[in-house]
Amino acid sequence: MHIETIQLWEEFPQVTLTAYIPYEISREGQPEPKPALLVLPGGGYLYTSDREAEPVALRFASLGYRTFVLHYNTYYGASPVTEEMKSNPNPHVKFPQPLYDAAKAISEIRKRASEWNVNPDHIAVAGFSAGGHLAASIGVHWNRADVVEKIGVPADQLKPNALLLGYALIDNLLALQLMSEEDKQKFSDLYTMINKAMFGDHEATEEELKQLTPTHYVGAHTPPTFLWHTSEDDLVLSAHSFTFALELSKHRIPHELHVFEKGGHGLSLADETTASHPIQINAAAAEWVPLAHKWLKLHFKA
Repeated sequence: MHIETIQLWEEFPQVTLTAYIPYEISREGQPEPKPALLVLPGGGYLYTSDREAEPVALRFASLGYRTFVLHYNTYYGASPVTEEMKSNPNPHVKFPQPLYDAAKAISEIRKRASEWNVNPDHIAVAGFSAGGHLAASIGVHWNRADVVEKIGVPADQLKPNALLLGYALIDNLLALQLMSEEDKQKFSDLYTMINKAMFGDHEATEEELKQLTPTHYVGAHTPPTFLWHTSEDDLVLSAHSFTFALELSKHRIPHELHVFEKGGHGLSLADETTASHPIQINAAAAEWVPLAHKWLKLHFKA
């Protein structure tokens, strides 16, 4: 396998795109262009989770995809977070910069599609938790004027052809409405830091929360979407996926939604490959991978 890491912005050395390109098995000397999957790890915009990065890319590479991992702008940087990182947070993480990072990654994949043997019309973006928020954001904002101007390519070069959203935080206002007093106490410090990263302040106004809620911007331009969640997730409630799916339904956007009963937040592949604790091994939820693969094959038919 050819593995290559490139820096996407001259001014942001921390923003990198890593490509995982399996060696070709030619079909009569002419290998077919393959679908691509861009992976956006979670981490609350504080860091990018290793558990939701390379292991996911390698799993889908084994299924025939050209896979890529984007380490976008986050508050601290890559994991694990050190004390030095905490004392020198990244001032460039505030939105819309992560959105520009995702758009830049998609543009780069399309630009080098021939070199990487990628079908430029079959590029999916998979995101987990906060990475799911970013994936959904590029799914609804790929044609936004400032995004197109920032990347400097035609808008259609930035559009994902499909989205995979895993336990994604995609409705900020809903999260605020449904948060119990117990949740507020349990996750208070975490939400404070996430707000600091996303909005540049410890608290966000209702209007700011709405602006960074992808659910409010779903329309005919939104790509087909596969969503999965667990009903036991108490950090990001499954209601996030339901509300996004509802908006997709209103606009007749093809979608598939799976909510597994058991399992908490941050399952990644939900097996021994990515588990840092036995509770993250969940055979039922691990089925999201073959389910997503079947769904993508449905949409990426030649």
